[in-house]
Parts: sequence; C-alpha cells; structure tokens
Amino acid sequence: MDVDLIFRIAGVGIIVAVLGQLLSRSGRDEQALMLTIAGLVVVLFIVTEEIGDLFESIRRIFGF
Repeated sequence: MDVDLIFRIAGVGIIVAVLGQLLSRSGRDEQALMLTIAGLVVVLFIVTEEIGDLFESIRRIFGF
C-alpha cells in the first residue's frame, strides 16, 4: 500500500471536514450533509480503484 493513498484519503477527509464545518455554522446543514456524502463517494472510488489494482496484481502473480 502506498503512502500516497493514505495522504489522498486524508486530504479529502480534511477538506470535507473543514468545508462541512463552514457550511454547518452558516446554517446550511443540508449542503454540509451532501458534501459529506460526496466526500465519502470520492473516497470509495479511490479505494475501489486500489482494490481493483490489488486483484489485478494477484491475477498476474498466480496466472489466473
């Protein structure tokens, strides 16, 4: 696992947390919730891509 992956996920989390707090404090709770869900989807896409790469590596190693 790359350290880059951890930094990308942490970066998305920090940005979503800061923007979510700004939106919540300005009274836009619905937008803050949608931002949180969008951040979760982005992280899931990143992780899904990495899992796909893992399975591809396993397939190449074992010759499936």
